[in-house]
This record gives sequence, C-alpha cells and structure tokens, in this order.
Amino acid sequence: MNVRCFQRHFSAALPPLVPLQLPSPKETHLWYILPDEVKSLALLKQYSELLSPCERENVNRMGGDQLKKRALLARTLVRTTIARYQTNCEINPRSLKFRKNVYGKPEVEWQTEDNSSPPLLHFNISHTSSMIACGVTVNVPIGIDVEEKQRRIKNNVIAFARRYFSPCEVELLTAISDPEIQRQEFIKLWTLKEAYVKALGKGFSAVPFKTFTIRFRPKALRSLPGNSVSETSEIIIDSSDDPSNLTNNWQFALLEVAGCHYASICTEKDESIGGEATMPMKLMVRKTIPFVEDVCVSGTDAVVTLGGIFEQ
Repeated sequence: MNVRCFQRHFSAALPPLVPLQLPSPKETHLWYILPDEVKSLALLKQYSELLSPCERENVNRMGGDQLKKRALLARTLVRTTIARYQTNCEINPRSLKFRKNVYGKPEVEWQTEDNSSPPLLHFNISHTSSMIACGVTVNVPIGIDVEEKQRRIKNNVIAFARRYFSPCEVELLTAISDPEIQRQEFIKLWTLKEAYVKALGKGFSAVPFKTFTIRFRPKALRSLPGNSVSETSEIIIDSSDDPSNLTNNWQFALLEVAGCHYASICTEKDESIGGEATMPMKLMVRKTIPFVEDVCVSGTDAVVTLGGIFEQ
C-alpha cells in the first residue's frame, strides 16, 4: 500500500514507532517532514491527540489552516522523533513533557520510574512553509536552521546584510558579483548563524548576529565559480571579528536538502571523548511522515554536502 493510500485509510489505532538507538557521541540525527505530503485529515487528527492541551491550544490559535497544520506537524515531529530513542522501556509520544531553559529553549523533562538518569538528549527544531526539521544529539547542544533556497530577500541583499551581519560577512557578500549567487550565499550564512545562536540556547537578543562572524578556514577553500561556499570548507566562529581569535569548539554541517532547502546544523564538540572531539560529525538524515513512512536519505541525492566537516 503506498503512502497516499495508507493516509486515506488511516485507522484510529496508531501503529508503534520504530525504535532507534541513541546517537553516538559524535553523531547527529536530522529528521524532516514535507508538509505538502501530509494530506490525510484523519492522520492530522491523530497527530493532534499526541499533543498536550497547551500545545493544542497554541496550534489552534494560529491564523489559517496552513499555519495550524505546520505548527501541528512541528510538535508531532518533536514528540515522535524523541520517542523513537527508547532506553529502558517504550516511550509514548503523548507522555513526553517539556520545559524551557532560562533563555526559553525547550528541553525534554524526563520522568523515570526507577529514578535513573536518562541520557542527556538534546534536540532543536526549525521550519519553513515547505519543510519542518528536527535535529537530535546526545550530551552536546545542537542548533539547526532550514531555509528555502528560493527565499526572497526584502530590498537589497547587501543593505539587509548590513543590518544583521558582521562587517567581514558583508564584505564577503559584496565581493560576489552575481546577484543570484549573492542571494544564495546570504541564505547559507543566515542558516549557519541561526544554527549557532540556537545551539548556544541563549536566543537572538542575547547573541545578535552582528556580534560574531562565520568564517571558512582558508586552507580548506577551493576556487568555485561565482565565489560560492566550497564543499570542503571548515566553518569556524569568530566572536571578536579578529581573524587571529577563531573558535573551533563547534562543528557545522551545511547541506542542501530535498533539492529546495538549505539546512545548517551546529553542535558543540564533545570533550568527553578526548581526541575524537576533533573527528568529523557523523550525520544521519531521515525523511518521515510519522507512523506512515521513514526513509533514510543519507548518501542520496536528497542530501548534498555544501560545507562543514562531517561524514554521512
């Protein structure tokens, strides 16, 4: 039975989620949904029943059916993704509870019957009108951002960049002569900066984009047409705009996903694994319609490496 047929005949009883092992210390899992592929009203109703009363209220407050649908899918993706990583017993997505840190970043509030300490699972979510994504790591913070490749920039790209980006980043964009490549490089930089701020967990107001620079390690760059970001570039944070003071405590992956989105992932390097902290991030990417279809797309044309140091 194909996915559309399954969705039309979706029964009242949800099938069990396929359990997965927790990511390894240097591993990142990325899950995504394409909202346009979720068409069954019965399935959406089932998703709604997984949410807490507060989450349902927040979804219903959204203006317009499409906004409500995307908000519902976002909360469903978080709950079903986390529930897959079972430890001692099966986790019902409906039973998960969340709290926010002092800066408002959501975290899982684990409740164990035997008072054992659950693994420190970190997650982060991002969405556009056409994609919703959730990243998962263990023991290290994660931030992700997805943007549509065709996202239009209001007014002039450089004028917009001057409002948010560091002088070094503005200079990099200004040097690009092709307007279309300039727009796309702006979006890539935006996703990288957004992912970093979200990984810090402090919010945009605490870490404005202008206070740090995304740099690409020069020795890793290749000459590409139009000055675009190299596939082999290592991405580094410079918090003082001083080229001699680079921070490499963070790992980045810059991807093209599903042919129409840029996605950036930022994770802190895990010092607990010693020398392996400098090893590449191992990345697993899955496309999903929860309870209907899960497809591993790592290593396929659906996931294209644009930058960062990692392996699939």
